[in-house]
Amino acid sequence: MNHRNHLGHLTTVLLLLATISTGATLAAAENRLFEIRTYTTHEGRLDALHKRFREHTNSIFVRHGMSLIGYWTPTEGPESENTLIYILAYPNKEARDTAWKAFRDDPEWKKARAESEKDGKIVKEVKSQFLAAVDYSPIQ
Repeated sequence: MNHRNHLGHLTTVLLLLATISTGATLAAAENRLFEIRTYTTHEGRLDALHKRFREHTNSIFVRHGMSLIGYWTPTEGPESENTLIYILAYPNKEARDTAWKAFRDDPEWKKARAESEKDGKIVKEVKSQFLAAVDYSPIQ
């Protein structure tokens, strides 16, 4: 399987896992917007990215109204050494845009980013895709 197909399959699996792990709590929300984000790090910088998310990014996301659905790393192939994939949820696109602006402007985020990048940039590439739940999806 080539890496593009592998990541497409991985995306499907991640959404299924998010559905199973989040349960009925999330099913109550209507018309939410989901965003799946894939970060590719510079060589040797994945651990620094995990540390930044663990110690700073997640709490800042929550403070700005982003719902954390889940985080994963590939288990096979070269992506397993430099890739983080995660899913966030928002009430709608406007709420998403507002939350991300607040996040980018957040002084704690700016400080955490600067400190974590003292040894060099961490993220080489960011891919983002917006998703809407279909009517038969257990997660809405």
